[in-house]
Amino acid sequence: MFRKLPYIALLLHAYVAWRLLPDLSLVPYAFGVMASWLVVSVIATPLWPIARGITRQPLKDRLTMASMVALGAFSSLFVLTLLRDVALLASALAGTVMVEAAARTQGAVAVPALAALVTLVGFVNARTRARIRRVDVPIEGLPAALHGFTIVQISDLHVGATIKRDYIERVVDAVNELGADMIAVTGDLVDGSVRDLAPHTAPLARLTARYGAFFVTGNHEYYSGAGAWVRELRRLGLAVLINEHVVLRHGGAAVVVAGVTDLHGGYFDPAHRSDPVAAITGAPQDAGVRLLLAHQPKSAFAAAQAGFDVQLSGHTHGGQFFPWTYVVRYFHPFTTGLHRVGRLWVYISRGTGYWGPPKRLGAPSEITYLRLIAS
Repeated sequence: MFRKLPYIALLLHAYVAWRLLPDLSLVPYAFGVMASWLVVSVIATPLWPIARGITRQPLKDRLTMASMVALGAFSSLFVLTLLRDVALLASALAGTVMVEAAARTQGAVAVPALAALVTLVGFVNARTRARIRRVDVPIEGLPAALHGFTIVQISDLHVGATIKRDYIERVVDAVNELGADMIAVTGDLVDGSVRDLAPHTAPLARLTARYGAFFVTGNHEYYSGAGAWVRELRRLGLAVLINEHVVLRHGGAAVVVAGVTDLHGGYFDPAHRSDPVAAITGAPQDAGVRLLLAHQPKSAFAAAQAGFDVQLSGHTHGGQFFPWTYVVRYFHPFTTGLHRVGRLWVYISRGTGYWGPPKRLGAPSEITYLRLIAS
């Protein structure tokens, strides 16, 4: 597939050039700027698979960053070009608006200008530390001792070529300032090996909460060597839950904290087949709340059948930026926020970092502060 990327990129760039450049030919400098953008973009967008095979730093990370910025920018440029063409076609078919040369030129200028603007805004949003999002989860029959029990969730940090130690330091500081009862790290922490990324994940050892920090694997852990990462995170002091649970005693009431492996974990290691039933087996019957950490929202249906009250997930990034904020809804039952599956509440984080293009627009990253309350 990677070998086809330059050809796909060339084809898509050719479409944009065909649709925009002729209408920019009479605008001073616009034609040259747009043509230069397309040339740089068609070279840069396929660089990231090449960078995967490079070991020399910082060259590897710089090539990846350049490729991802170019990819994010071209994504907006391509989508806006398509939308312009749809608008032109609709106007022509309706016959209500004359598609004159001046209007076509104005639209051709607006498309790259808007693409550049949303790319810049999205880049700033992505590179700024995730904000705190506060959510109350109402649970029927919650014991009085557990009313106000707090959880800080971080998810989908994607430590790798473009997210480094400085960002993790800021996230850890923000999490610790919240003083939660427990911390949940719901997968896709890394994009790379322990050898390359251990210095950048090291700040996680400073995560502090009354009952500690708990981690479950996401699909990207399996792309990055899940076994090695499980050992490394345990060394850092996180409790890694692999289809198992622990029981916390809080004010005389029991909180079952369970974790399952990613839904795709079994494809990489049969012992990591995701199993909510196994995760809750042996839990005390009188538990005040049964909490499941599961990277993918799709685990919610099995979790509801297994008897959990709350599930915390990530994975979707909320789509990360337009138009994927809408496209992602066709692939996941829930994409962001609090939802109900029977008696189960499932909360989906938009993620604390980002994956791929450093771009967030319409789906801001978050550090989630959840509070259990009696309903």
